[in-house]
Amino acid sequence: MLQQQATMRELARVSRNLGVSLHSGLQIVKAFELAGRKTTGRIHVVLDNVVQDLKSGSDVTSALISHGHYFPELFIGMVQVGEATGSLPEVLKALGEHYENNLRLRKEFLSSITMPVIQMVVAILVVAALIALLGWVTPQNSEAPDVLGWGLTGTSGALVWLTGWAMAVVSGFVIYKIGTTSLASQKTMHQLLLRVPVVGHCLRSFAIARFAWAFHLTQNAGMPIDDSLESALRATSNGVFMAATPEMIRNIRSGETLSEAFQRSDLFPVEFLEFVMVAEQSGTVPEALHRLSPQFEEDARRSLQALAAALSWATWAAVAGFIIFVIISIVLWYVRLLNSFMP
Repeated sequence: MLQQQATMRELARVSRNLGVSLHSGLQIVKAFELAGRKTTGRIHVVLDNVVQDLKSGSDVTSALISHGHYFPELFIGMVQVGEATGSLPEVLKALGEHYENNLRLRKEFLSSITMPVIQMVVAILVVAALIALLGWVTPQNSEAPDVLGWGLTGTSGALVWLTGWAMAVVSGFVIYKIGTTSLASQKTMHQLLLRVPVVGHCLRSFAIARFAWAFHLTQNAGMPIDDSLESALRATSNGVFMAATPEMIRNIRSGETLSEAFQRSDLFPVEFLEFVMVAEQSGTVPEALHRLSPQFEEDARRSLQALAAALSWATWAAVAGFIIFVIISIVLWYVRLLNSFMP
């Protein structure tokens, strides 16, 4: 059975509440008790257990780790850094902002693709209704028009059409799940997506924005450069970026600068590399990346809007083309039917 994990909304709320409570001077146990009272469901039980662990002498990181994979690695890693450096309130507030921002981005993405998805679903249902209707109105001694050319006619043909699309959706979901089970499969899937026009630019921009945010946060919290790079690359949630972690760390250890290690990875655009190179000379790389993060997020939003517009137009074009195809098929069927009655 798959283990339940905290949702992004729950993580955002808990991080924000804990950060505010600790910043106001509450003790860690009281802060977790207060955060737990503001939650319901599974996370309420988990936070109650965390409180009991804290009262028994555990540190925050150990208390969180004791719940397996309920809390994501990034969350636990950042809490560990904040606890070790004495900056836990600041780290938790930053995590709250991070998860809230991810929620906004996800909401924008869903709202952008809603209309194209509705258009596609309506088109599929209209075709199914047309296949069934033409089977009903066709005289008993005549052959119903095969508007798709696949032998789908009448009610049975409509059911086959709908079943085919349902299987395609389920297969896509299964392939996605398989593609996210391991780092190797994530890398392969994201490599393919990064090559797709518009989609690739959008994914890369989001990944770089998250990397810049996480690197700034981990460096400000005092995390060593190796761990900081690993955490920042993991925060991208992109298999290609995460798979580049060992090589980038190895290059840094061999004496390369950050900009050189970034350049060798072939993951970052030229403007990003130039910005990091200038920041390295002044020793302000974390601050520079913090300023860059919103810029790449805005770039990703524009790419997302362009992608949604392209999907919308492509859906309309596909529907219009299919309607024309169906009309022509019906006309040809009637022509053949009339010819069959002629001497």
